Amino acid sequence: MLETSGRLLALLSLLQARRDWPGALLADRLGVSPRTVRRDVDRLRELGYPVHATKGPDGGYRLDAGAELPPLLFDDEQAVAVAVALRTGTIPGAEEGALRALATIRQVMPARLRARLDALEVTTVRRRTRSGEPAVPPDVLLALGSACQAREVVRFDYAGGTMPAIGEGDAAFRPPRRAEPHHLVTSEGRWYLVAFDLDRADWRLFRVDRLALRTGTGPRFAPREVPGGSVSEFVGSRISGSPSLVRGEAVLHARAADVAPWVGADGLCEPLADVDGTPRCRAVLGSWSWGGLAGRFGAFDVPFEVVGPSELVAATRTLAGRYGAAARRTAGTQ
Repeated sequence: MLETSGRLLALLSLLQARRDWPGALLADRLGVSPRTVRRDVDRLRELGYPVHATKGPDGGYRLDAGAELPPLLFDDEQAVAVAVALRTGTIPGAEEGALRALATIRQVMPARLRARLDALEVTTVRRRTRSGEPAVPPDVLLALGSACQAREVVRFDYAGGTMPAIGEGDAAFRPPRRAEPHHLVTSEGRWYLVAFDLDRADWRLFRVDRLALRTGTGPRFAPREVPGGSVSEFVGSRISGSPSLVRGEAVLHARAADVAPWVGADGLCEPLADVDGTPRCRAVLGSWSWGGLAGRFGAFDVPFEVVGPSELVAATRTLAGRYGAAARRTAGTQ
């Protein structure tokens, strides 16, 4: 039987692993009585963990979100993944907080995990920013993300260049933009808001670093369908500096994090659910021709399935035939 401290950690790990746990099943997994489980749950509550209990024959326990952040419990894989993400994927403007979080996690890591993390030398090369281009405050991203999730209208001041402060110059007399926020997107180091502009009755792509949120949100709204039915396609068509002649999409058997750095300014990549343990992501790319586009997807050197359009499917078959013929000719000369 586990000692009390070890049993509390085991109980916390189980509660974090799934939403609801029947009390009898928890007791069985921990090798203790249901009464001991109840006492251990009370100890976790004293430590700040909001464990909700339901009574009755089917009663059990659930770890809820709380008003404060109690100590978290990560397994080895989770701890390393969080540390690497903090080191390599910091949001501009949140670097100091990320470094403090990384130091906190590293301090409580077992020696074997600290060694793995310290052995990972990473140099992150970020997109070169224009002189004076401001970073996006994390609280603005959180506010916009919350509005997207709650489907609430936002009001903000917006300009094509760097935003003046609220109340400065002509900005104090301009009415705010009103928009239905649908998605936050990041591409090439910049943050964008995909929204339906209520005053212009059309979809818009707003640079987040160029908007200044007004206080408070507006009424709730019903979700609309993004033009083309795809956020990535809509964003890609708006932010591409040199529009491609043709565009298509495919599902790559690779992690989005491994593919995203190589899709280029005209491409987008989003993660998909794994299938039978195989990581997958959806990529949208452009090129000068259908054959060139088929070659771009093949250049990732991973299996993939073409989603469309039909011209890309035909070009992929043609390219496969050419490569097959070239391989046969090469084998015949050896």
